[in-house]
Amino acid sequence: MEDVDQPPDLTVQDLDPAAPVPPGHAVLDVREQDEWDAGHIAGATHIPLGELPSRLDELPDEDLLVVCRSGGRSMRASAWLNHTGFTARNLTGGLRAWTAAGLPLTSDDGEEPHLL
Repeated sequence: MEDVDQPPDLTVQDLDPAAPVPPGHAVLDVREQDEWDAGHIAGATHIPLGELPSRLDELPDEDLLVVCRSGGRSMRASAWLNHTGFTARNLTGGLRAWTAAGLPLTSDDGEEPHLL
């Protein structure tokens, strides 16, 4: 069953390397805390997938670019968010594709950011 109201997924090839977060979008990272701590997109909002239904009030007002490590969790989160009334787009390939394209990650502890 296809949801015609579901915005299309994005790939890293769709992103501008100089400003990879599309205008009007905020990044939502749905990975677990240890994954976030290892490295994440600067300025992203972190809400693990399992906590998302109870933390909707923490979501930014912009459209959402939803990410996880490889795209599976973010795909589920995007579909659910769109069904709930948000506008969310999944990043196909997740942060694996993001880092493979040479796009930056940051960490809050000053350590070299990496993916778990």
